Amino acid sequence: MSPAVETILEKYKNANRDQLIPLLQEIQESEGFLSRDAVARIGRHLRLPASKIYGVATFYNQFRFLPNGKHHIQVCRGTACHVKGSAKVLDALKRELKIEPGATTRDGLFSLEVVACIGACGLAPVISINGEFHANMTPDATRKLLRDIRRGEEKSHAAH
Repeated sequence: MSPAVETILEKYKNANRDQLIPLLQEIQESEGFLSRDAVARIGRHLRLPASKIYGVATFYNQFRFLPNGKHHIQVCRGTACHVKGSAKVLDALKRELKIEPGATTRDGLFSLEVVACIGACGLAPVISINGEFHANMTPDATRKLLRDIRRGEEKSHAAH
């Protein structure tokens, strides 16, 4: 078990079910996702079955059970992005990466997340990759961006 998880649980010494969500949020913030081990450890700490914890955590789309990929892609589906075609951009990403939102590619290179609004409406449709915004995206621009990232990865692997 991660020492960080133990440290967080220590802060919630006499915690009960009411502290479950803040506890899950803090552990995910620290670890990047909620591992099977972390969920089991939280269950023991709160004296709750892991199934209950999964039930709560899967209800909220903020919680992840897999680590993000090296390149975490967020697709904005806010009103401005929607009107300007973000659904087509999302479809292109799903097709190219062969994953659904909330998943990570097998090679761990990409993860995909849909967000309600990135707050960059003037750049619509916009995606964010590791916090870097890419504006006025189209399906073609999206495919090209993914190819460029993959090419960069291949070059960095060849250099090692």
